Amino acid sequence: MLNDRLLVELDPDAAERRSSGGIVIPATAAVGKRLAWGTVVAAGQQVRQVEVGNRVLFDPDERGEVELDARTYLLLREKDVHAVAQPGAGGAGTGLYL
Repeated sequence: MLNDRLLVELDPDAAERRSSGGIVIPATAAVGKRLAWGTVVAAGQQVRQVEVGNRVLFDPDERGEVELDARTYLLLREKDVHAVAQPGAGGAGTGLYL
């Protein structure tokens, strides 16, 4: 990865969601501005606040897709990441740092 780029693997549960009533909502359903979670697989040399293995929150509309070894990854800039999930929050606070 070069500069401030991140290679992110989209969380598998992001494909479809369930409503509180149990109705399956496909990923293609139009909903307001919905952010997605993914795991950082690789990071460029100038990335400062995100590390490989972090779980990140981002806007799925601001990304590029790339396929490597029959797996689809997303290519993001570090500035496009809205939040990083803090591992091992242990129920204290939100578990996010922005």
